[in-house]
Amino acid sequence: MDHFPVFMAVAGRRIVLSGGGDAALAKLRLILKTTAKVTVFAPQAAPELHAWAAAGRLTLVLRVMAAGDAQDAVLFYAANEDDAEDARVAALAHADGAKVNIVDNLGDSEFITPAIVDRDPVVVAIGTEGAAPVLARKIKADLEAQLPASLGLLARVGKTFRHAVNVLPMGVKRRDFWSAFYFREGPKAVSKGQDQIVPTLESLLDDHIMGQTKAGHVDLVGAGPGDPDLLTLKARKALDKADVVIHDRLVTGDILELARREAIIIDAGKEGFGKSMKQEDIDALIVDHARGGAHVVRLKAGDPTVFGRLDEEIDALVAADIPYTIVPGITAASAAVAGISQSLTKRGRNSAIRFITGHDTKGYADHDWKVLGQPGQVAAIYMGKRAARFIQGRLLMHGADPATPVTIIENVSRTNQRIIATTLAELEPTMSNANLTGPAITFYGLAPRDALAIDLQEQEAI
Repeated sequence: MDHFPVFMAVAGRRIVLSGGGDAALAKLRLILKTTAKVTVFAPQAAPELHAWAAAGRLTLVLRVMAAGDAQDAVLFYAANEDDAEDARVAALAHADGAKVNIVDNLGDSEFITPAIVDRDPVVVAIGTEGAAPVLARKIKADLEAQLPASLGLLARVGKTFRHAVNVLPMGVKRRDFWSAFYFREGPKAVSKGQDQIVPTLESLLDDHIMGQTKAGHVDLVGAGPGDPDLLTLKARKALDKADVVIHDRLVTGDILELARREAIIIDAGKEGFGKSMKQEDIDALIVDHARGGAHVVRLKAGDPTVFGRLDEEIDALVAADIPYTIVPGITAASAAVAGISQSLTKRGRNSAIRFITGHDTKGYADHDWKVLGQPGQVAAIYMGKRAARFIQGRLLMHGADPATPVTIIENVSRTNQRIIATTLAELEPTMSNANLTGPAITFYGLAPRDALAIDLQEQEAI
């Protein structure tokens, strides 16, 4: 992020613009939505500028800008549509201490003007750091269609009522009140007449003051393998409602960014063979927050039902009589197999797929190696980095073909995903030599489709 978004206070402060043509008009249509004192310098000005000046919306000075003209200005716009003149006036504004924007010159601008969705006092600013203005306009159009025209009116009335709502405790109860006002009772009141808004607020507040605090709820949510686009819609909705998010170490920062800004974010990471929070401590953490009335999201990488210690957390919730919902996610095997253009099952190859773990609470996990060693078997091995030599040895010991394809996928679905194709015979030292630093899943019995194609071409050439 090269530009940090802020909402600057401009009420009663100077904004100065140099220019009188189309570029100036485009900027002024937005600037004049503010309550700033706007001054425009232009030797020749479009008719709209003269009309705005006559209406008292801005001060128009019909000459080129000179030294000192941007004195005390909080913002300055160079919109002359002439590079040399824009550079000249920008230098003058800099000398006067103003922050400078040069229209269509991102590199020399100190700030950029975002696309705006205006439901005053609700304002949504959309920026692409100058990279994709068309995209910003599309997002603006989508938001304009979704936000009702009455939203600004409700927000203005609600702002005057905020002090009264402070009698409600912070968190769920206060948020439920405002949610009911803005999205249910408020719009109903507007449809009956603006004079109904305040009585509706008062009645709604009485109901929430007298109402009992809601019991807490826990969503056990699958965050998927890492790509935020693979998060389910139900998971997104859960994050949007969460008061507390308790996540494991494999949940990516991009996904945590989707949680409400006011939410408490707690890292309860667990790592095999390493330092980690005890499971019973995680259980207690979830229960304690839910008992306090919070909407808790227990966020687990992948799918919570696959090697996610889900049953232990459900048992703790049941024992505490706390309601819960399981929100499934895309497990790493599903995303990883898509990344190598394969399928988990295939007619004539395998009619079953095994999901196995490299280690469990007792150490390296044992499996039916004799069955796994038979031709055509396919297994997705989770948490198998440290157990690679153990798994390799057990399979070879039970008759598995050393040439069986093995594929290691690190950081599944993420931008830094890495795919390593090898064989059972070379699983170690391949795994160690790869210096894996991210989470990885290993496919036994599957090779990337492009690797199979190359192998086929080599065989045909012999």
